[in-house]
Amino acid sequence: MIVAIDGPAGVGKSTVAKLLASRLGYLYLDTGSLYRSVAWAVLESDLNPEDSSAVAGLLATLSLQMQVKNNSVYVSVNGKDVTGELRTPTVSAAASIVSAIPAVRAWLLPVQRQIGQKGSVVAEGRDIGTKVFPSAPVKFFLEADPTVRAQRRHRELVAAGHLRAIEETSDDMSGRDSRDRSRAVAPLVPAEDAHHIDTSSLSAEDVVNQMLAVVTAKL
Repeated sequence: MIVAIDGPAGVGKSTVAKLLASRLGYLYLDTGSLYRSVAWAVLESDLNPEDSSAVAGLLATLSLQMQVKNNSVYVSVNGKDVTGELRTPTVSAAASIVSAIPAVRAWLLPVQRQIGQKGSVVAEGRDIGTKVFPSAPVKFFLEADPTVRAQRRHRELVAAGHLRAIEETSDDMSGRDSRDRSRAVAPLVPAEDAHHIDTSSLSAEDVVNQMLAVVTAKL
């Protein structure tokens, strides 16, 4: 069983995916962390994220590992744990650019599918139901009011020690939305058979309960 969860930033994908995976006893796959890891490596190598040729050339030197411990995801790049550095505004901005590069998406596709072959999985990202696992029996697309999304992401950044104006967070998210939805390869769009959930006024538990009803009906 593969459960695919897609949607833009700030809709609560990671939170509900972790909870759902825990409730079901499934493996949790955070594909966004993989793209962020590539972005981190690009920045660490002093490369321009917009230089697609340079980024593509870097991929052959990278080895990514993902582990889930106590419901938390840990990611290593070439043996170095970079988990704590993946959610910074700088890496987020670079990840949005890097993820639009076809070579990066092609390189990470088998990595994601290999993880999905390890057993029942709850996978979240932006093209899970349309590209990574198009035959997943259960797909969700999460949405939320843009203001609510910006407030949620702003709270996450502040909690992580990244102090910035909420207007800046909102502008960053708007830019990423535009890039994600307009990229030529695997744009952010709902799968035709996805269940839509607006999380604007729902708690994480409310969303998970709705998801569980759909998943259990498929078991």
